[in-house]
Amino acid sequence: MKRILMIAALAACSLLSSMQAGAEEYPWKAKWIATEPCQSEPNTWMAFVKKVDIDKVPATLEARIAADSKYWLWINGEMVVYEGGLKRGPAPGDTYYDKVDIAPYLKKGENIIAARVWFFGKNGFSHMTSGALGFIFEALGDGIEIVSDKSWKASFERSFSTAECRKTNYRLPESNIRYDARAFSKDWFKTGETKGFSSALELGVGVGRAPFGKMVERPIPMWKDFGLKEYVSTRQSSDTLYCKVPYNCQYAPYLKVEAPAGKVISMLTDHDIVTGEKCVSAEYVTCDGVQEYENPGWMNGELMMYVIPEGVKVLDVKFHETGYDTEFAGSFKCDDEFLNDYWTKAQRTMYVCMRDTYYDCPDRERAQWWGDEVNELNEAFYCMDRKSDLLARKGILELAAWQKNDGVLYAPIPCGNYHKELPMQILNSIGWYGFHNFYWYTGDDSFIPEVYDAMHKYLHTVWQLDEDGLPIYRTGAWDWPDAGSHQDSHAQLHCWYYLALKAEADFARMLGYEADQAQDEAMMKVIADKLNADYWNGTEYRTPGHTDVADDRVQALAVISGIASEDKYPAIKAVLAREYHATTYMTPYVLEAIYKMGEPQMALDRMKKMYPTVMSENSSTLYEHWNFDGTCNHAWAGGGIISMGNRLAGIEPTAPGFKTFKVAPAIVGTTLKSITTTVVTNYGNIDVDLLRKGKRVTATITVPEGTTCEVTLANGKPATLEPGTHTVRL
Repeated sequence: MKRILMIAALAACSLLSSMQAGAEEYPWKAKWIATEPCQSEPNTWMAFVKKVDIDKVPATLEARIAADSKYWLWINGEMVVYEGGLKRGPAPGDTYYDKVDIAPYLKKGENIIAARVWFFGKNGFSHMTSGALGFIFEALGDGIEIVSDKSWKASFERSFSTAECRKTNYRLPESNIRYDARAFSKDWFKTGETKGFSSALELGVGVGRAPFGKMVERPIPMWKDFGLKEYVSTRQSSDTLYCKVPYNCQYAPYLKVEAPAGKVISMLTDHDIVTGEKCVSAEYVTCDGVQEYENPGWMNGELMMYVIPEGVKVLDVKFHETGYDTEFAGSFKCDDEFLNDYWTKAQRTMYVCMRDTYYDCPDRERAQWWGDEVNELNEAFYCMDRKSDLLARKGILELAAWQKNDGVLYAPIPCGNYHKELPMQILNSIGWYGFHNFYWYTGDDSFIPEVYDAMHKYLHTVWQLDEDGLPIYRTGAWDWPDAGSHQDSHAQLHCWYYLALKAEADFARMLGYEADQAQDEAMMKVIADKLNADYWNGTEYRTPGHTDVADDRVQALAVISGIASEDKYPAIKAVLAREYHATTYMTPYVLEAIYKMGEPQMALDRMKKMYPTVMSENSSTLYEHWNFDGTCNHAWAGGGIISMGNRLAGIEPTAPGFKTFKVAPAIVGTTLKSITTTVVTNYGNIDVDLLRKGKRVTATITVPEGTTCEVTLANGKPATLEPGTHTVRL
């Protein structure tokens, strides 16, 4: 009991410190500013300038900066922040702010601080607009006070407007950008020239109040900036330059041309239209002479196209890649080139779907659908470094913070124009493979007190039970347990609800909520007993009255939840050997079940049958659905790498955050002969080399400092490996 109380106290302290760090750490002196004529119309761009005299440059000077919606910052003509700000919001109506050390860019004497603000001005599947363009800047130090107020100069950056002929679809808050080089000084941020500017308007909105709401510190890194890059190749056909990008990534197109004034250059990628929906593109209107332009709005794709009108001479084209600040640190290589290729494409797809949030796709929606995020955060444990965990944590806190008053949780969030609940996706999100796996793989338990009440309200208020103790089927606003056909939805629901209760029960144990834990565990027993009594027919699990073929998803969920006992495995294996209805979203759970039942080659055979239909030789990323359907950069299709890491290579935590872990590879029983893999933990890298000869495996394992590794040796005895590199026979 003493330990439980201690854990609860630590959790409460963690919650308090998190709340204090997330919100304003000290009152803001700065004011939200715009300019007087501003009507906050969609796709408005504004320029702000402030000249500041500094007697002594400090070693550090931290600025707090925010905007609705994005900003770029220069000091003395040097770029300080490339696309600052995060899409709103941490909770409905609230705003993220950045912290930036600006001291390295300052000089003694006069300094020019310049900011460009892009106001989306419309809602999207990843953004809730405040309805008002606004910018706020504050840097306070010893003898230095730089705050946004009416002393700043402001102007519409009239060069920017909307490319009306190519409006983006309703899911995207970003508009397509048209830039007219004749309309506004291109060097205003370098020179500090404010002719035509007026005094900024203080909006009279206190920090923490509508329309910008509470200010929450940015919880993820600033973007990784790869700089300007050369295209792999460039060819021209008719009036169009086709420029090959080395891989699908997030980038801004750059051009340098010599032209007369008034020529319109269109810029679009091979992802300009996806599944019939218009995505982002841009237009540039030339001034007279030699000129350069980099579009500030990022695009993505494998091919960049510039449509060049007659009379324009192209001097140079490049692309400026940016992305989430993480590394491709996890790795997997084996003697099967298909698996290697799949891993590479899955990792690349993962990365192009990371930015403000985890995306379902970076082109059509840029939305944090939580069915996608569960797969993505689990993939990241094996293919990225641990900075990726911050993006998952951000999403977890947002999901709880956007809970409706009636207890419903929904996605995508943050979002201003879509509010539909997908019940089974949400159960998965808050459950064993969502919230709980994040805790188990990262060791981060600080979020649990912040989300527990939202979980509990959803599970025990929104969901109701029938007289048998099973959850009553709810369609929510969108009845979508999975794409595809042959769904036994009621049986799926019971398994997902069971897995959500399992996660809450463990969190309740950690927080000392003994009554909640007991309630959840009792409910789980009732569900398991009922499914085994009435849904198991001797050959498969199926809802009574369900007349369609057996649902492979249901069998898999019964296995991985623990509802199915081992004596049922032979029959379930027979179902999974013939039924292939799970989509790219659900296939990782089917693979997990197959490995759990001790059939690694069956899992590999399933991968090699299904995943080739999402892997095009013309794309560095994976398609959304089987048979090259949907978007061609959907990261949930990379879910197969989860079992490649934790089952095939067998690297899995046995204590939170890999404080202890096991290496129990499933390479025996497969056709594979070798695997070399790296998993990045907060303690360091776990490196594993596996070489199979017959039924024996020689494993070389690097155990990071502060951890221990559990293995079962070839003689059947367990062993614990201390930090260092070990070669053992398994």
